[in-house]
Amino acid sequence: RVLSLELNKDRDVERIHVSGVNALDIEPIEGRYMLSGGSDGVIVIYDLENLSRKPSYTCKALCSVGRSHPDVHRFSVETVQWYPHDTGMFTSSSFDKTLKIWDTNTLQPADVFHFEGTVYSHHMSPVATKHCLIAVGTKSPKVQLCDLKSGSCSHILQGHRQEVLAVSWSSRHEYILATASADSRVKLWDVRRASGCLTTLDQHNGEKSKASSEAANTAHNGRVNGLCYTSDGLHLLTVGTDDRMRLWNSSTGENTLVNYGKVCNESRKGLKFTTSCGCNPEFAFVPYGSTIAVYTIFTGELITMLRGHYSTVNCCVFQPNFQELYSGSKDCNILAWVPALRESIPDDISEKSLPQQHLNPAYEDAWSSSDDEG
Repeated sequence: RVLSLELNKDRDVERIHVSGVNALDIEPIEGRYMLSGGSDGVIVIYDLENLSRKPSYTCKALCSVGRSHPDVHRFSVETVQWYPHDTGMFTSSSFDKTLKIWDTNTLQPADVFHFEGTVYSHHMSPVATKHCLIAVGTKSPKVQLCDLKSGSCSHILQGHRQEVLAVSWSSRHEYILATASADSRVKLWDVRRASGCLTTLDQHNGEKSKASSEAANTAHNGRVNGLCYTSDGLHLLTVGTDDRMRLWNSSTGENTLVNYGKVCNESRKGLKFTTSCGCNPEFAFVPYGSTIAVYTIFTGELITMLRGHYSTVNCCVFQPNFQELYSGSKDCNILAWVPALRESIPDDISEKSLPQQHLNPAYEDAWSSSDDEG
């Protein structure tokens, strides 16, 4: 299904944003409600379900925190995220130096955290049961951890030298956090340890001589502005302004040396990319100028470029139940990419007699019915 993703001609996402769409998130409970955050501070909640039951439909905006809302963010919203355990709450962070915790039903902020610099990224753990920490990356090199339970920003992780552009909790271990910075470094932390980070990822896997000036481990030769764990949490993908994407073993910190070629990345802030879930092989979806590049994660192969936006793509999010992708762009549009339906084949022709190109490789049958091959 992912190999046949295309722009859906029968589905629109209601256009509410009048400026660029910077961030998207689909809630993990039903996979039905989507948040979007815009560069004018506006936040919109969409219902992705086809309530009309017609083949062509528009995903309706249910409600929004618009420009006239008293608590709207003053500047660009950079990250939005649903509370991972229910849709009664969501979070947003902005260049106005705040992180807001919203009550979905009243659209009122239940809490607001203030920071000294612009907020590039925040993240809540998708798997945590023992803590309610929100990791926040700001213009400061210090990573802040805000506790939803106490409402305080008590915890600080020190080690980066420049602004922190992306943060991501592990999708496997609830206390493990990855952070990416403009200092070319990616650090992994166990937030229970006060003594510094667990490891700083090294693109050379320790093979540069320690005497050289590059003794300090760097993940990229430029700003690292995007992070994404694979759905099983065993690997971590990073992107940097050196036009590279790297895949790391998240338990050993080793660079797996998968070559994705040039992954064009001109973003001056965090780049929001995503991975598939429940596919084999697994895919990465990476904004690439006005297109979205689709890579196989473990072989590095560029499968396709999804074209449809008129301007820079800022973010994309995967809907695993139906293997759909949604993307947000500077052109103010949110596009839905869905698997193309197979061309129907008349009953009197068996599939075997068809020319092979008729069948998308994603659908080819890999099962064997003969016993001798087992």
